[in-house]
Amino acid sequence: MSSANRRVLPGFYLSLSYTLVYLSILVLIPLAACFTKAASLSFDQFWSAVWTERARSAYALTFGASLLAAGINVALGLLIAWVLVRYEFPLKRLLDSLIDLPFALPTAVAGLVYSSLYVRNGWLGQFLVPLGIEAAYSRLAIVLVLTFIGLPFVVRTVQPVLEEFDPEVEEAAAALGASRWESFRKIVLPALYPALVTGFALAFARGLGEYGSVVFVSGNMPLKTEIAPVLVVARLEEFAYAEATAIAVVLLLISFAMLIVINFLERWSRQYES
Repeated sequence: MSSANRRVLPGFYLSLSYTLVYLSILVLIPLAACFTKAASLSFDQFWSAVWTERARSAYALTFGASLLAAGINVALGLLIAWVLVRYEFPLKRLLDSLIDLPFALPTAVAGLVYSSLYVRNGWLGQFLVPLGIEAAYSRLAIVLVLTFIGLPFVVRTVQPVLEEFDPEVEEAAAALGASRWESFRKIVLPALYPALVTGFALAFARGLGEYGSVVFVSGNMPLKTEIAPVLVVARLEEFAYAEATAIAVVLLLISFAMLIVINFLERWSRQYES
């Protein structure tokens, strides 16, 4: 058997066909239907649907809150992954398993819990609201829930890299006179760049499409705390299906553009590491 034949997996063409069929059913056909529905609008109708003051406010809040939450998750996720890998302490396995809670917990439940905690008479809200910290039905509430649901992506991306990192490299740096901060900044952190960028991208993408938790904590006030997915649902409830799909297309295109930028950053970080 030639080397070319050995490189081909058994049943390759059948597996490829099966994959393409499922990809078409789950991704390509729905996307095509979305673009087709939006194309039923004229350019003026499309523009008036996607570029109203309400829509611009929803876009800015959606992408701004997702970026901010993803940035917070990078810092928190790196810290948590560092503690889980480098230290031993009681109930470590319990804490490690709790990191995956946002994956298993319905996001609507997370929204209900956060809204009950931070309202004026909630367990935390009764102390925060008198200080002027409105963490329910506000933009801060949106950032909080997006941080909650995106944190596991960063931790689970960084954790394996830290586990495989050779501690002897840090010991060698310390022997040469480097401080702990210099060892972390010049040796450990560059090795973590690809994982951090990937975790950031996953958390950011997760935040863009989040609906279930945000709808309970934001208050959904137009021009203030209304995110783009909520605006899409509002248009659907008004039976403005073409306008709803037009807004969805804008979100889709911006998301694709952001993902292209993030993929470029991932490649750059790998080249920087090498």
